[in-house]
Amino acid sequence: MKNYIPRLKKLYKEEIIKKLKQDLGDANIMALPKLDKIVINVGLGSAKEDKAAFDQAIEDISMIAGQAPVITKSKKAISNFKIRKGQDIGLKVTLRGDRMWEFYDRLVSIVLPRLKDFRGISNKAFDGRGNYSLGLREHTVFPEVDTNKVTKAFSMQVNINIANSNDENSLLLLKYLGMPFVKKAK
Repeated sequence: MKNYIPRLKKLYKEEIIKKLKQDLGDANIMALPKLDKIVINVGLGSAKEDKAAFDQAIEDISMIAGQAPVITKSKKAISNFKIRKGQDIGLKVTLRGDRMWEFYDRLVSIVLPRLKDFRGISNKAFDGRGNYSLGLREHTVFPEVDTNKVTKAFSMQVNINIANSNDENSLLLLKYLGMPFVKKAK
């Protein structure tokens, strides 16, 4: 398994770099946009009430991401939400390297087409620096999750960080990598 290269990583190195060089007019490969990391965030405000659901969320995110999540804690107390400082309120996973490429491939080719009434994702969720944020309402759309064991579905946010880029170049890169953006009406 040492010689294994993820499908989209191989596609990026063999074909997409050439297309980006041609479209962006940049001869330097190091100046082209590339996937840097993918961060998955899950907010679980009800961790103190339902410890079993929190443990199930840790297990599900571990299966989805392929690595264990970091438990995020509240930075300050908020009485309206019954949150104390230092309380467990969510999970976070940062994916890099081959795990990042594998997750992106599953997200684009399996998960997004499984969404209910899916017509494409918005091309307006860039942050001005070329990074893209995507929200998923349910984690059960991932094929790794056993829906029979799920007691509580939770939403998750996927942040795709792209190095050496602005919004237009990132949009071009994500299109080449198969991200199903909404088609504009003519």
